[in-house]
Amino acid sequence: MLDIFNSDAFNVVHMTQGINEITHVPSRIQSLGLFNTERVDKTTITIEKQGDLLILVPPSARGGPGVTMDKEKRNLRALSVPHFEINDAIYAEEVQGVRAFASETAMMTVLSKVVQRQSLMVNSFAATEEHARMGAVKGIVTYQNGDTLDLFSEFGVSQAAEIDFDLDNASPVEGVLRKKCASVTRAMTNALGGIPFGGIHAFCGDDFFDDLLAHPEVRETYKGYSEAQILRDSYLGPNRTESYGIFQFGGIVFENYRGSVGGTDFIDGSKAHMFPVGVPGLFRTVYAPADYTETVNTLGQRLYSRQYGMPNGKGVNLDGQMNALQYCARPNTLFKAKRT
Repeated sequence: MLDIFNSDAFNVVHMTQGINEITHVPSRIQSLGLFNTERVDKTTITIEKQGDLLILVPPSARGGPGVTMDKEKRNLRALSVPHFEINDAIYAEEVQGVRAFASETAMMTVLSKVVQRQSLMVNSFAATEEHARMGAVKGIVTYQNGDTLDLFSEFGVSQAAEIDFDLDNASPVEGVLRKKCASVTRAMTNALGGIPFGGIHAFCGDDFFDDLLAHPEVRETYKGYSEAQILRDSYLGPNRTESYGIFQFGGIVFENYRGSVGGTDFIDGSKAHMFPVGVPGLFRTVYAPADYTETVNTLGQRLYSRQYGMPNGKGVNLDGQMNALQYCARPNTLFKAKRT
């Protein structure tokens, strides 16, 4: 069996290619194309704040001059790229009966078991990445170990006060909801300065979305039009595997976000998180290299995989890892709303 695992098909390069080709779990944020990705050859990146914009500092040649830093303004920040790793193993007994010397059949049988284990890893990494990206949309990335990356405090940017949509009001004033949406548009436009944007998207929790959909202004808007289907069906999603529902009102696209792990929703049911779309480089993902000797000083890949034999000869260990940082380059453009 170990002769099989020592073949070229099981080295870091080939296994990494395999794990990156496995179909990912559906990811709404990924499907929207919000995040620009960048590969770096370091595990720490330096970000410079220019006004309200956060930019990556370009690398300088070794031995040459670096970036001049204004010590009084302290506008440079260093962020570590988080390391996520999953450890698994395949024991000799799991591939008992497939060891045939120089046999392609044996190779494919063992490889299929490795792919099966890799698929489980990929699903976990996909959920982890989606959760971190949702954190970047909120402005505060929370990791499973309790660590957080608060983009507002990290770069000295203040988040706007939470907006109360007052959706539990039984007798709302006519036109109040449209005025609320218009105020969001104006505030976001001012936060972006002169940068054009394509629109505003809001990821909503279940309770927020349900009450918004039932609001008199929303219902009156869609009555009598073909879009009234949204009122009959309650939800109209672009893809039922990625979203519970979506519609536009007051110049904002409201989406009932679908995403949870272990019973924990990525969005509070009574909240909504709004952000501009169509702004190049607003949301960014940085991939750093793995901590393997083969990958030192190489450009980072999204996922890595490798195997190595157990000291007792009873099987092989499998490693999968992702080194990824998710952040928003203009956190002051991120707005939070509550149902009531």
